Amino acid sequence: MSSRVIAVANQKGGVAKTTTVHTLGAALSERGRRVLLVDLDPQACLTFSNGINPDDLERSIHDVMLGRAKAHEVLVRSGGVHVLPSNIDLAGAEVHLLSKTGREYVLARALSSLLPTYDVILIDCPPSLGILTINGLTAAQEVLVPLQCETLSHRGVGQLLETIEDVRAYTNPDLRVRGVIATMFDSRTRLAQQVIDDVPINYGLQVLDPPVPKSVKVAEAPSHGCSILEHAPKSKGADAYRALADTILQPA
Repeated sequence: MSSRVIAVANQKGGVAKTTTVHTLGAALSERGRRVLLVDLDPQACLTFSNGINPDDLERSIHDVMLGRAKAHEVLVRSGGVHVLPSNIDLAGAEVHLLSKTGREYVLARALSSLLPTYDVILIDCPPSLGILTINGLTAAQEVLVPLQCETLSHRGVGQLLETIEDVRAYTNPDLRVRGVIATMFDSRTRLAQQVIDDVPINYGLQVLDPPVPKSVKVAEAPSHGCSILEHAPKSKGADAYRALADTILQPA
């Protein structure tokens, strides 16, 4: 059986996008799925969160995107998942790709040989709508949109949806939005619930249950090189991501 390839995208930074990729990957691995995490962000936060030092890498996804290495040659194991790691060199790949024919398909081609190996591939797209994010969306079948439950956090969603429409028109007609993941949810505020209620009305998108509560434990886990599932396995944040993993595994 081939993989489900899911891009996690939001051009607004600070919405727990990388945390969502990292923790969903760990939760899916707990459920016996073979998981690959793809770090498509030159900031390499997903790589770092998995306990991998980006500065120590001999090869990274940068080399894959430039055709210097095959994806399977760059994989690093971290806990129960594999990671296609990144480092700051990837910023140079974006410039290189702009002059290449078929530049939107580079990641899709690189991942094609890995599809039979994994049940789920999660792609952490950078916080922008440049060529790297386009590559992530072109390689994916589905998109998850993490959304911070705070004022103005959803202003960029419309722009992201426009980019998704462009990708459907030009490179990946079957791409679909699986839903929104509400992050940093504070149940004590009316605003947080209002943001969740506004998403289906304004954008026609489903908000996947449950929302992820605002939590110091979730925020500090990456500094330990592990996910919240290991750092605080009985926390509300860990429970929320496990439940979201179950939701994602269900047919839409």
